Amino acid sequence: MSDAASQSLPAHAPSLWAATAPPPPQTAELRESLKADVVIVGGGVTGLSAALHMAERGISAVVLEAARAGFGGSGRNSGHIIPTLAAGDPDALVAKFGPDAGERMVAFLRDSASLTFDLIRKYGIDCDAVQNGWAQPAHRASRMKLLEKRYGEWTRRQARAELLDSGEIAAKLGTDIYHGALFIESGGHVNPLALAQGLAKAAMEQGAKVFTGSPALTVTREGSAWRVTTPQGQVTADRLVVATNAYTGALIPALAKTLVRIINYQVSTHPMAADIAASVIPSDISSSDTRRDLYPFRKDRAGRLVTGATLALPLNMDSRIRPWIAERIGNAFPQIRDRRLDYVWNGRIAMTPNRLPRVHSIGPGAISPIAYNGRGMALGIAMGKELADWAQGKPDDALGLPKMEIEPMPFVSSLGRLAQAALVRYRQLDQRD
Repeated sequence: MSDAASQSLPAHAPSLWAATAPPPPQTAELRESLKADVVIVGGGVTGLSAALHMAERGISAVVLEAARAGFGGSGRNSGHIIPTLAAGDPDALVAKFGPDAGERMVAFLRDSASLTFDLIRKYGIDCDAVQNGWAQPAHRASRMKLLEKRYGEWTRRQARAELLDSGEIAAKLGTDIYHGALFIESGGHVNPLALAQGLAKAAMEQGAKVFTGSPALTVTREGSAWRVTTPQGQVTADRLVVATNAYTGALIPALAKTLVRIINYQVSTHPMAADIAASVIPSDISSSDTRRDLYPFRKDRAGRLVTGATLALPLNMDSRIRPWIAERIGNAFPQIRDRRLDYVWNGRIAMTPNRLPRVHSIGPGAISPIAYNGRGMALGIAMGKELADWAQGKPDDALGLPKMEIEPMPFVSSLGRLAQAALVRYRQLDQRD
């Protein structure tokens, strides 16, 4: 994309990731009529991973992104690569979806982080990738029972997991506030915006076409094909993928009413001195604990602590978030209690009432994976491979995520406000056994 064209696009959120990511690949607006095997709406990690996996197999794919690659949640999250769901353990998934679909979903989740890091290594994506594992620490002693249950369910499915005691997790995290932890070796962390941009670059090098500044205005079915129009162009394709997740708008009205959008804030500290940084998460793992209102912690390459919260607050509340998050940091890591916070940013999470992701059929040869419920990096990238399988004929009810009918929720905007308010109740529950 030319400098003039790039300047006309919405700027990335002023985040740590935008400040430290390598330059993005050169892209352009769609200004012509194209034909392809698959047209993908959304240039986040799901759409870009799908385009890359399709291009590897000789499937022509066109990605249409309204702003910049990774502009939405893919570039604004905490960068944790987590191979589990926040809600939905293996046995429960099998009970809900049956032995075939349930175990298929469990295997998809289990392998999602490994697939992500393998893809990063394969294409040499510069995104500060660290695969030292992910821990879920118990914030109360009673939560160890839950973690013991999860450990058993995951290890029965060949996940490389450990159950850590309080001393072992303290050694990994450099804090003694936890009572033990579930640890999964395949997890880790990345600069998520750099990863999204790296996927775009790799997809383009493999032959996919990625257009930025090209919002999809209309989607129509014409004979046996789909036509997607943008302000200055159009794409006609046999298959359609809508991969807009929490940034789903009016393009498919019913789809937008299947999820609740929650605002998630991220915060990073000023870089720590080397001796201090060595005492904060010395193992350089990724972690998010057993609270419903999560305490996620990780470091970046420069020795910043990165954390965040899903808050029952409206947008643009930085002045209230900073002292609240600073208190969290000080409770866990007293040695950086007064550390300056350099960046505060936010993005949207797509949530569902049952807190499970799903796949929706939106017409013949059209599909939308949606609602990762805060686990979008690993799951979105793994879903890209599934979408390439689908483009080659795999049925949409045989993918890693369950296929569900679109059931728009009434009063969905009000549900968003109620969900934010429910976070206050979650904090109260987190204080109980």
